[in-house]
This record gives sequence, structure tokens and C-alpha cells, in this order.
Amino acid sequence: MNRAVPCRNPLTRGGRRAPTPAGILRGVPVLALFGPTGIGKTALALEVADRLRARGERPVAVSADALQVYRGLETLTGVASPAEQERLEHRLVAFVDVRETFSVARYAALAHAEIDALLDAGATPIVVGGTGLYLRAALAELELRPPPAPGVRERLMADAAARGTEVLHAELAARAPAAAAGIDPRDRHRVVRALELEAQGALASPPEDNRLWTADTRRPTRLVALTMQRAELHARIDARVEAMVAAGAAREVAAADAAGASPTARKALGFDELLAGDVEAMKTRTRRYARRQLTWLRKLPGVEHVDLTGRRAADVAAELVG
Repeated sequence: MNRAVPCRNPLTRGGRRAPTPAGILRGVPVLALFGPTGIGKTALALEVADRLRARGERPVAVSADALQVYRGLETLTGVASPAEQERLEHRLVAFVDVRETFSVARYAALAHAEIDALLDAGATPIVVGGTGLYLRAALAELELRPPPAPGVRERLMADAAARGTEVLHAELAARAPAAAAGIDPRDRHRVVRALELEAQGALASPPEDNRLWTADTRRPTRLVALTMQRAELHARIDARVEAMVAAGAAREVAAADAAGASPTARKALGFDELLAGDVEAMKTRTRRYARRQLTWLRKLPGVEHVDLTGRRAADVAAELVG
């Protein structure tokens, strides 16, 4: 594999996007489409791919999603359908057993290999996702904090289940108030991870949101952040959740739970809620998560922001690709 040298994104100047003619992609080998859950990333990627093929290119999607890696949770995590994957090949989806613990370090190595191999073969990678850390892992070099010592995570998760996540959050606040202030007291996985790092002396103050992103990418990349007005996005999320439930997402969750789903697989939006039969709670949690994603995206430097409110994916693709 060729080792790519980190480079300042050629489409940005001084942290702001430089003016470019509509449709520019030639000379910029990687396209990244990222945005909150439910915004329509897959639909846009499909339309962009159609236009790239029409001018002789070979587009391939590379997923940058922490949960779409799990086989058996395709409906719940919004993996492109078989018909959509016939239209556009997707890499790094549904390849990990639901019982396995998966890490961003493992993902980064796989994503770098996929992107480099596609570029070497003359293809055009379209990196698609909404998980900020995984997006950075796919496109840049990532500095990772140390993993927990054996047994620590299991002990903390059991403690959270027995005493409540809010109790552990209060303990975190007593030890590291700055870190605790940036974590929802009900977010068990983030609370546990923070306590792991605190125990290792590796818990720094919470980084600024834009530290999850960088304009220094391994390969020249066009970075497109997708946004939408909140009311329309919330309506799309509610409809998407209903469609997932109708397509059998609850059965997926029950099967994964029975199989012994790993702690990382259980982070999927709606996993706990559907296990409890609470569809409305799934909608609420998904809307809340999307709001955080939008807040993060709108503060990112060095990216091209595209508002999808009231727009068709085909029209947006026409503007992006020409």
C-alpha cells in the first residue's frame, strides 16, 4: 500500500472554502459527503455516482459509520439496501459479527486501505457518513487514546447497570468536572469511556467540536457537509424510524440481543429503545443525536456546507458534480 502524505485540503484557503466552479471533482480524487442521521446521504451519494459514471468515472462508496459495520443490524443502522448497493458499491458495511467489539483504530486501518486501493485502481471513493470520529479516521491520520485495561470496561458497565449511569456521571464530575460537563449523564458509553480514561490519567479536557475534524487529509479531498433546517430533518427522522420498524428493525435488535451483541454494537441508535418496545423514545433519541451532529457540522472550518432543505438529491448532485 502506498503511504499517503497528509496534505492541506487544496479546496480551502486559510480555513475557509476557496471559490470553485460548480461541479469540480477532477484533480480532487476523494469526495466526502457527511451529515446527520436521516438527512439523505445515501440518496445523494447515489445521484452523485450516476453523474460520475456518466462521465466515465468509477465511483465506490466507503462508509464512515461506527455502527453500519455490523452484520445483522443493516435495517437499524441504515445500511444501503441491496438495490442501492447494486447501483453504487458500498465498502465497509455489514462485515463485522454483531458479537464483536469494534474500534475506530481498526476502522482507520481498513478505511485507509480501501481508499488507497480504490485510488490506485483509478476509482473515485465517495466517503459517506455521519460519525465525526470515523470520518476523520477515514480521511486523516488519527491520534488515538489508549484502550482500557482488561476487565475495566466490563466492571464499569456492570456498575452503571446496577447503580445507574447518572451516579457514575456524578462520580466523574467529582473527579473531572470539565470532562463531565460535556457528557450527557444518561450516555452510558461516554460516561464509562471517560471513567476509563480518568483511571489511566489520559482524560484531558474535552476537545473543541472541530477537533474531530481537520483540513489536513491524507489524500486531496472535497469535503461536503450536509445540513437541513431542523423541522424538516426531524420529520424525515420520524418517517425513517417508522420505516425501519416496518422493515423489521425490532426483529434485528431482538436477534442481536439474543446472540450476545457486543457493547459497541449496542450503541446503535434505537437498539435499547426497540429492545424495550419504545419507538417514540427511539425517535426522540435520534432527533437529539441529529441536533448534536448539525451543531458540530455547522462549526467546522474548511468544508463546503450544502443545505438540503426542500431540495431533491438529483438537483444537489447536479450542482456538486455538474
